[in-house]
Amino acid sequence: MSCCCCSCIDTGSVGVVQKFGEYQGLQEPGCSCICWPCTTVSGVSLAVNQLTCKSDCKTKDNVTVVTVTAVQYRILKDMVKVATFDIASPHDQIRAEVDNVLRSTMPTMTLDESYEAKEKMVAEILESVRQAMGQYGYEIVNVLITDIHPEQSVLNAMNEINASRRMREAAFEKGEADKLLKIKASEADAEAKRLAGVGMANMRAAMAQGFQDSMKFMKESGMNEKEAMHMMIMTQYLDTLKEFAGSHGSIVVPHGPSAVGDLSSQIREGFLTAAGQQQMKGGLFG
Repeated sequence: MSCCCCSCIDTGSVGVVQKFGEYQGLQEPGCSCICWPCTTVSGVSLAVNQLTCKSDCKTKDNVTVVTVTAVQYRILKDMVKVATFDIASPHDQIRAEVDNVLRSTMPTMTLDESYEAKEKMVAEILESVRQAMGQYGYEIVNVLITDIHPEQSVLNAMNEINASRRMREAAFEKGEADKLLKIKASEADAEAKRLAGVGMANMRAAMAQGFQDSMKFMKESGMNEKEAMHMMIMTQYLDTLKEFAGSHGSIVVPHGPSAVGDLSSQIREGFLTAAGQQQMKGGLFG
């Protein structure tokens, strides 16, 4: 900043001294006396600045995108004269270099590939801009691609594709879970039936063994087979009536005790008939 005969330069900057428009040298930060208006001082910042570039590009799959690039740069102190007088529009020069790299790189990639190749594009931009601006005293500190923004219709389509894919994956996982549940339920049902069958077989075997032991004991006590059978059926009959008596919702058809004898005769005749049929089969196929 120049005011009459005094010139003040902020820290982090240098002053470019000109006399009648001719470059005279640099002024360090602080306050200095000058011969105004013959001599003028213009401040030049040496701090790191950031330039944001927006480049319209087209990808390999014909998607138009806007790529936002941040270029961080600063002016080298020993090249302030070149940076001030040898280039008129440094920002336009940087933007042109960025556009040139992006518009030659993006058409070789699809939209999805461009998101994955940010680091590659950053390296190419950094190299190109450094070569172009280094000769003018500009040091390119860093380059960042901050956004790749396609058209809204493309964004909506991409979101729908992602949503559909995730719904399809969710449906598949749900189907697999349902299938697994049904398989496990079937296995559990089969195991339950197997165990029920084993239990029933064991129960019947125990009953048969009990009947056999009872018949053997009765025969040893002097009863014949008919009396032993009648006694066993009578015992079962009384146990059945006892079970019915304990249930309020049961209905018993009245009948006399002689029905037990009839039932015994029917069972005995059934055994004899079955034994006769077995003998006949043995005679036919023997």
